[in-house]
Amino acid sequence: MRFRISGHAYNEMREREIPSEMVENLMTSPQQIVPEYGGKTAYQSQFLFENGKIYLLRAIVDELADPCVVVTVYRTSKIGKYWRQP
Repeated sequence: MRFRISGHAYNEMREREIPSEMVENLMTSPQQIVPEYGGKTAYQSQFLFENGKIYLLRAIVDELADPCVVVTVYRTSKIGKYWRQP
C-alpha cells in the first residue's frame, strides 16, 4: 500500500515515542481496519512496546487522498474501547 505520513503525524510519533517501523508495519499489515468519524479510517494493531506492555497502535488515515495520508498516530492501553470483535 502506498501512503504518506503527514507532518502532524510525524510530530505525534516523535512526541509519543512511536517508532516509524511500527507505523510502517501497521500500515502494511493492520490487524483491523475500522471506519472513523469524518470519513477517515483507523488502521489498528496490537504491539508490544519497549516497556513490556501491549498497546493498541492506531493510525487515522484519509483513504480518499492519493496516496493515502496518515493524519495522526497514537497508542492506547484502552484496547477494549477500540477493538472490534468479529
